[in-house]
Amino acid sequence: MDADIVVSVHPTMNYLPEKVVRQISKEKGKKIPFFTVVTDFGSGHCTWFQPNVDKMYIASERIKKLAKKRGWIKDHKVVMTGLPIREDFAIQAEKMGGRTSENGKLYRSEMKEKLGLKKEQKMVLVMGGGEGVGSLAKITRKIYLELRAKGVDATICVVCGRNEKLKHDLETMDWDAVVQYDNAKRKRKEQKKRLALFKPKKIAESPSNQREGKIDVIGLGFVSNMAEYMVAADVLVSKAGPGTIAESAAVGLPVMITSFLPGQEAGNVDIVLDGGFGAFQQKPRKCAETLASWLTDERLLDDMAEKSALVGHPHAAADIVKDIGKTTEEYLRDQNI
Repeated sequence: MDADIVVSVHPTMNYLPEKVVRQISKEKGKKIPFFTVVTDFGSGHCTWFQPNVDKMYIASERIKKLAKKRGWIKDHKVVMTGLPIREDFAIQAEKMGGRTSENGKLYRSEMKEKLGLKKEQKMVLVMGGGEGVGSLAKITRKIYLELRAKGVDATICVVCGRNEKLKHDLETMDWDAVVQYDNAKRKRKEQKKRLALFKPKKIAESPSNQREGKIDVIGLGFVSNMAEYMVAADVLVSKAGPGTIAESAAVGLPVMITSFLPGQEAGNVDIVLDGGFGAFQQKPRKCAETLASWLTDERLLDDMAEKSALVGHPHAAADIVKDIGKTTEEYLRDQNI
């Protein structure tokens, strides 16, 4: 190996590589700096934190505490940069400005138009990973039913990834039939409750003055312009992946978390909850009810958007590269290389 620097982003590949790099440095008679980038918000395996690294780039105070506790990393080696994400998010964040500002709202409206979405409707972006995994179909149905019942006009964009079946099912779904089935299911449950109480009674359809919301459901395949969709969205519904949370925060997007990988992603849920820019609901119906309450409260949405932006670091990747370059240049200069 004849590298000038080594950068590790892997949680369990730091101790041995760092040792090897130090040995090679000794043999070659030159300093080869070893940097670590911790690509998570709320938790990290103990092997991610090695005390002899030259610098460690992190995204949260939680990770800083773990670095000091588990790896005995010195403060001067820890650099708070945020999570590195694609440059698209930095570009879109710059163009949009503050999500809640007049310029931001105008830009978001233009983005909806660019993506072929209705400008006058709220947009809910539902994600489940590149493969479109998880109970996306059920979550989408519950969101559709709740928003329609609450009179919220909205577009639900579902990122299906490579799950072609899910995309096809959403495109061909008879949503009126879904509503009828859900109403019949609710009616049967109510009848069972009455029978259980020995109070058989005919259940009449309850009249309602509530206008039904106009809902469009769009199934998306593998999305390469995610930054644009997140700019256009009013709320993101997703699992607690660190990259997804970092991307949403970069453009000030509120987040509804529906699941997380035990241990690995649990801390990311706390980042959203403690930051005040989202919620965690595992049950699809509860998730839908909460979303409906958000989308009918513009002030609440703006407040969550502003808090989300406080966590965001759209330029994190560039900042990390610049600092690594600067530090490496200093090492080379000190060695007269």
